[in-house]
Amino acid sequence: MPRKNRRQGETRRPTSGAQDPSLIDGPNGPVRVRRIPGANAEKAYRCPGCDLEIAPGTPHVVAWADDGDGDDRRHWHTGCWQARDRRRPGQWR
Repeated sequence: MPRKNRRQGETRRPTSGAQDPSLIDGPNGPVRVRRIPGANAEKAYRCPGCDLEIAPGTPHVVAWADDGDGDDRRHWHTGCWQARDRRRPGQWR
């Protein structure tokens, strides 16, 4: 029989769906970031980093200002999000 290493009373975190947003420091203040798995990416979005389309089914990153209401959310390719401070928007090297 398998062991249960979970403490008594500890709730299970959902394993499907987007991960909980994390808070990072951005150039204009705190930013919430959430990673979206490919299985949950159902719509096409335009990446502000490269200005190319993020196809449905592609894992990506969603970021928005912490003090906002979520209307300023932007969907980024994961690589574009990681390189956002090294290049200008819409410019591939």
